[in-house]
Amino acid sequence: MTDPIADYLTRIRNAYMVGHKVVEVPSSKMKLALTEILFEQGYILTYKVVEGTPYNTIKIALKYHPETKKPAIKKIGRISTPGLRRYAPVDKIPRILNGLGIAILSTSKGVITDKKAKELNVGGELICYVY
Repeated sequence: MTDPIADYLTRIRNAYMVGHKVVEVPSSKMKLALTEILFEQGYILTYKVVEGTPYNTIKIALKYHPETKKPAIKKIGRISTPGLRRYAPVDKIPRILNGLGIAILSTSKGVITDKKAKELNVGGELICYVY
């Protein structure tokens, strides 16, 4: 696998498309940070790190609207790729869906959302967007 973050995002996207309640992804520090942000922003119900023999996994409980059964995440996508890294200074961080969505950045202060990056006045690598 050449891009584990793209694989992580694709697993979540595919699980939402077929209506799964839970998705498992291999664990890493970056994936755990992304999962924590998705949880804090209300895009997933909960998550749990499961200790395994060959490697740890993250179990993610996906969130749907209680009445309409529509997924909480409408769109999730990769911005920066291993072949083309995308960096943005603090004044050039994109607004996702006119501020209703979030962009996730990897900065010197850690993996944070676009709003937090503007508060801390730091730029960084644009990892992905969610809305």
